[in-house]
Amino acid sequence: MKICAAQARPVKGDIQRNIENHKRLIALAVSNKADIIIFPELSLTGYEPELAKELATDPDDNRFDDFQEISDADHVTIGVGMPVKSNEGILVSMLIFQPGTQRQIYSKQHLHADEYPYFVNGKNPALLIENNISFAICYELSLPEHSQNAFKIGTEIYIASVAKTADGVGKASKSLSAIAGKYSMTVVMSNCVGYCDNFESGGKSSIWNNKGSLAGQLNDIDEGLIIIDTGTQEITEVII
Repeated sequence: MKICAAQARPVKGDIQRNIENHKRLIALAVSNKADIIIFPELSLTGYEPELAKELATDPDDNRFDDFQEISDADHVTIGVGMPVKSNEGILVSMLIFQPGTQRQIYSKQHLHADEYPYFVNGKNPALLIENNISFAICYELSLPEHSQNAFKIGTEIYIASVAKTADGVGKASKSLSAIAGKYSMTVVMSNCVGYCDNFESGGKSSIWNNKGSLAGQLNDIDEGLIIIDTGTQEITEVII
């Protein structure tokens, strides 16, 4: 299986332009034989908490139907970030498209303190796909109970979808390396590049092997892809 983290540069609040850019990156991932491609936190809007209420939508929004069509045609699983409406408020969510399967949603269960004015905690349990893959959204990776729970449900590949500064990437990298080593998981991090909210994104989307060693890392400037073949452990890096 080939797992791909996309490093995207979102256009602030422009869902349609971001959809088109996602499709471009997905096509490139598919050409590199990726089976799963995951995008950064809130990738379809950019990480823009102050805009989240006006940009939020329903999980079944037909603007995202192209992702399902691509998933079905190319037999690829796609995870994209989007603020989603709920009865309680706005969720930081990942929409997951799998071949021949109804789209699923994983919503951030643990928010950072500065997110509470804009978002609410997700209530859905940890989501396991492909029998052994689960997700963390940004701040969750820093909470030991989150990765521990992922391990308990059988996770072997832990994918973190984030929007972090250069300093945040450094801290997350230490945490994710430790998670990989402690639980013998392959760990993947997808971060964005460019300016969002009130910070410059730090890029450096990365993969750690199940011993906790850094297997590959993109730079902090360019869009691109980083892919691991979980059978051979071969890393492919594509800079755009």
